[in-house]
Amino acid sequence: MNKYDAIIIGSGQAGTPLAKKLALAGYKTALIEKRQIGGTCINTGCTPTKTMISSARLAYLARESQLLGIRTGTVSVDFKKVVTRKDKIVEQFRGSATRNLENVEGLDIFYGEASFTSDKTIKIQATGKRNILLESPKIFINAGAKPTVPNIKGIDMVGYLTSETILDLKQIPKHLLIIGGSYIGLEFGQMFQRFGSKVTVVEQEPDFLSREDEDVAAELRKILEAEGMTVLTATETLGIKKNSNGNITATLKNNEKRRSLTCSHVLLAVGRTPDTKSLRLDLAEVETDNRGFIKVNNKLQTNVRGIFALGDIKGGPAFTHISYNDHLVIVKNLLDKKRVSIKNRMVPYCMFTDPQLGRIGITEKEAKKQGLKYQVAVLRMEKAARAIETGDTRGLMKAIVDKKTKLILGAAIIGTEGGEIMTVLQMAMMGGITYPEIRNGIFAHPTYSESLNNLFMTLDSR
Repeated sequence: MNKYDAIIIGSGQAGTPLAKKLALAGYKTALIEKRQIGGTCINTGCTPTKTMISSARLAYLARESQLLGIRTGTVSVDFKKVVTRKDKIVEQFRGSATRNLENVEGLDIFYGEASFTSDKTIKIQATGKRNILLESPKIFINAGAKPTVPNIKGIDMVGYLTSETILDLKQIPKHLLIIGGSYIGLEFGQMFQRFGSKVTVVEQEPDFLSREDEDVAAELRKILEAEGMTVLTATETLGIKKNSNGNITATLKNNEKRRSLTCSHVLLAVGRTPDTKSLRLDLAEVETDNRGFIKVNNKLQTNVRGIFALGDIKGGPAFTHISYNDHLVIVKNLLDKKRVSIKNRMVPYCMFTDPQLGRIGITEKEAKKQGLKYQVAVLRMEKAARAIETGDTRGLMKAIVDKKTKLILGAAIIGTEGGEIMTVLQMAMMGGITYPEIRNGIFAHPTYSESLNNLFMTLDSR
């Protein structure tokens, strides 16, 4: 039995910095990784997808450049080069993260599948090696989540793609069917539409992007459909089968009407499932919800003393930056003896379609549901000087403000660098800056953020 002061399961965006900081603080620390250092973000999430999205955006800009007086001729995509560049950047990020961990004194890295044998002991099983047993009074679970495979008739027979395996494609799909209109699905959909695929998105819910306000969702849908993407809402996928010619046929149902759709590839984008099954949490008596996510309190503690859960595996917002913030909560409470909580923390996010959708705080429908007295400011990007000058006026800015305090309650930005503009408003929310202060503030001209002046001018003329 190998004894440690702390054991961390998973080297994602919480596990990696936590392992380093605990070891540097004098904790004898063990980090267990089942696959590759860096977790989903570096290996199969943010890093590879945003790298490829950048290539897709350049293809789009090249095709649209004649609108700005630039002739490029026929635009083609060297998909092999796109993938090679993606792989190189992933290897660069992963290699850097691995080397940084390997050089930390007091930190041991183990590769293999971790599972509990009790509330204080972990078994590591690696292919072709003897099992290793570790013991610690403190165990931190950052094992993440994996793509959900829905229960659709014939799904196991068609060689479907997930957000992970689609990154391994060597050729551009002729017709990509995406089951699920999630943020992940839409990013991949627009990317491959720009690479040259025909893309069809099938969403079972009646509302497109149901977490967003209707006007925001409608704006993004209009943008995606204008590029040629087909979006089918209130549509259920009943079954899938592979044809003799290698194509795939899906049977869809909308308002009791059935139709067939033939495609070359199927991408599943219906959500993510916590990677808890192999952990044998039952042997540690750690509680999970009915979907398998680990239950935690506001300090990320499970029901078992000394066991914590961080990142996607605990449920809630599944974002890299939330996982990273989880590790800060642990560090501040454990090492700095603070009383930091995850309750009511801000949850910004950005969908990296082009233009981006950046979101912070509450939506208008949430404000209405809470019975708040609020005002809504909306400015279409066609009214923003910077957007006009750069030739991309797609999108809008929308902010929800408190009618009495004039504080910003939430915002949604669809536009070029929408995530960056959203972050300006987030910082205003963090600092308690009112919308009149932004309306009257001096911003460099001509920038996208300068249009926040105009956004809040729509509320009054003072």
